[in-house]
Amino acid sequence: MTENEGAGDDAGAGADMTAEGASPEVDSPPDVDTPPDEGTPPDVDTPPEDASGLGARERAVLAVERRSWPGPGAKERAVRERLGLSPTRYYQLLNALLDDPRALVHDPVTVNRLRRIRTERRGKR
Repeated sequence: MTENEGAGDDAGAGADMTAEGASPEVDSPPDVDTPPDEGTPPDVDTPPEDASGLGARERAVLAVERRSWPGPGAKERAVRERLGLSPTRYYQLLNALLDDPRALVHDPVTVNRLRRIRTERRGKR
């Protein structure tokens, strides 16, 4: 083996290590806040509208409500981080969405569940 062959082998090995080191995201653990069954979080490159006519923000609000949360603190943190909204503004948008027929078309199970909860709470007042 000549000196050039040895240097070429080392350079090739270095290039392989650089290529392997260039993609650490592939081996990184999944986001703790994203449940495995929901796929892409709502704040990542969603198209502006879907067949229901809802915008990305409205669909993201419904996606947050679709999840089950361990407690109110985790949900409020996710609302702030993912949607960039205060919890008060989030609930204002959610309440308006519950009356929007497009939301019912987009996610009937979640919207009907939230409407039922809202009606029960209003009845207790």
